[in-house]
Amino acid sequence: MNLKDLLKDVEYQCIQGDVDREITSLVYDSRKAEKDCVFVCIAGAVRDGHDFAGEVVEHGAGVLIVEKNVTVEESVTVIQVENTRLALAEASAVYFGHPAKELVTIGITGTKGKTTATYMIRSILEASGYKTGLIGTIETIIGEETIPSVNTTPESYVIQESFRKMADAGCKCVVMEVSSQGLMLYRVGGFVFDYGIFTNLSPDHIGPNEHKDLEDYIHCKSLLFRQCKQGIVNGDDSHLEEILEGHTCKVETYGFSEGVNMKASDVKLYDKGGSIGVSYHMSGVMDMDVAIDIPGAFSVYNSMTAIAICRHFGVSKETIRSSLSKIHVKGRVEILPVSSKFILMIDYAHNAMSLNSLLTTLKEYRPKRLVCLFGCGGNRSRDRRFEMGEVSSKLADFTIVTSDNPRKEEPEAIIQDIVTGVEKADGEYITITDRREAIRYAIENAKEGDVIVLAGKGHEDYQEINGQKFHMDEREIVADIVKDGNFIR
Repeated sequence: MNLKDLLKDVEYQCIQGDVDREITSLVYDSRKAEKDCVFVCIAGAVRDGHDFAGEVVEHGAGVLIVEKNVTVEESVTVIQVENTRLALAEASAVYFGHPAKELVTIGITGTKGKTTATYMIRSILEASGYKTGLIGTIETIIGEETIPSVNTTPESYVIQESFRKMADAGCKCVVMEVSSQGLMLYRVGGFVFDYGIFTNLSPDHIGPNEHKDLEDYIHCKSLLFRQCKQGIVNGDDSHLEEILEGHTCKVETYGFSEGVNMKASDVKLYDKGGSIGVSYHMSGVMDMDVAIDIPGAFSVYNSMTAIAICRHFGVSKETIRSSLSKIHVKGRVEILPVSSKFILMIDYAHNAMSLNSLLTTLKEYRPKRLVCLFGCGGNRSRDRRFEMGEVSSKLADFTIVTSDNPRKEEPEAIIQDIVTGVEKADGEYITITDRREAIRYAIENAKEGDVIVLAGKGHEDYQEINGQKFHMDEREIVADIVKDGNFIR
């Protein structure tokens, strides 16, 4: 490929060398530099690619895309841009042949619900004959291939590479989670989404390495609606006006409020013995009854998100109902079929806000006991431990405090911090450091009518201790305990 062609969508200034030259590859990881490649200098939170300019040139890089001054030999072409992350996104789209133009692209942003909504949408579209790729917190799915995720929204080069693989594999659509970080860092630059979805917003990801304040967080979320053709948004959310500020797309709304395009009503919670869910009636641009074996009002919102998208594809009501009735998302209120006498579920709730939402939802089903098992990650905010402990003690009847990912901290020290929070309220509790044994205790001491939540790990299949990741999948642990059979059936 010629460099001039690669840069056709990029605003740039050539400050050294010639743009009329052949290049072999596009690279942003210095370890992958090769002869005549284009190296994009990305300034990251830990490392700055500009610091590796000399090193990549030694490995043969013929072109540098920079936003800061660098000094390299005259044979190297240096391209100056305002933002190298945006340049990487725009160049990646060209490098892979604009694959987004060959797909119907669906992006979902919001504090909660992104993961579940993506799987719901994919399930319905696949059942309707639309081969659909997925990019999200848990994994990337390309045809039959699944790739574990590192970030909710990968780097722009990886997104475009995945789009290309999806298009080549015969996919017609892609649904992806779009994080506020992904929008802020231009990871979804270089193309326009066909559909942009907003689920909800609450304070999260605010800190020195993420967003400086709530206003910045909201602003970054809002950027999706300046980069999509059709917006589909939660009409009940208190931040909706801010999310739609400056939007350039058409807008449809869903929710419980009057005046939305798709309205939910007549919500009913149900318990089928070993499984709980929710049903409701939807009216407006689509009129139908819906039932999902995932508990809570948030399941109504997530399913309405999916229906709102899939109606644009002409999907039948029967296919929507059938797909939603079977949907299960790994680590998101994932109910494991252990016993008809009690309910056991796994959920990713790993901060006070998400745990409060989960436990509040489950209390609406009036279990005999609500049992919450969780720990907190090491080398993270201590405040989270106190807060989660207090939330569990207030809302759960019984708390089992255990280990999560202790990282380089002592598990017992983390547990003691959690207990400090637990003792601020009046819930009963026990501490069991070994998470496997804690899960065994929860199951073997279950009572009829209990709802038991294993919180914090969700889709993760490892435990991080002293810098190492050890395999630990809660589904496998539960299966082993079930084989022993020392609990009520």
